[in-house]
Amino acid sequence: MAATVSAEDREKVIQACIEAKKYSYSPYSKFAVGAAFLAEDGQLIKGANIENASYGGTICAERTGIVKAVSEGVTRFRALAVVTNVPSSISPCGMCRQVLREFCANDMPIYLVPGDYPRPLKENERHEDGFIEGGVRLTNLGELLPDSFGPEQLELPRRQ
Repeated sequence: MAATVSAEDREKVIQACIEAKKYSYSPYSKFAVGAAFLAEDGQLIKGANIENASYGGTICAERTGIVKAVSEGVTRFRALAVVTNVPSSISPCGMCRQVLREFCANDMPIYLVPGDYPRPLKENERHEDGFIEGGVRLTNLGELLPDSFGPEQLELPRRQ
């Protein structure tokens, strides 16, 4: 993993996603999610999932965070942390991964935080599989969305 984040910044973004989860509006699924982005300038931008009775109007925590950031002019990020109310690490959905691809580098650290953070690693959570202290799984966008489509493909020459 090429991009690195200090232990202090890692803990800040993890704590911010835990705080964001408190604002989840998830009366239908009962699946609360919080996300936090560490912007290149050091800002922390939080998002929570917001459900809607029509389901299609639901927005995930990661996309809430991206929308908040971009609408305020923040488009470059150093890290993302995501937490749910499940006691294991849960990965962003496919739609969120594609939206992340628009604004985040493939090697940007993504911390998948278990709902019972911090805790010791479980027997099946090994360092070689990306698990770090607290039960967090460290990954990146390139691992979550290999062979992805991004803005640079729209710049390729086209046949007339």
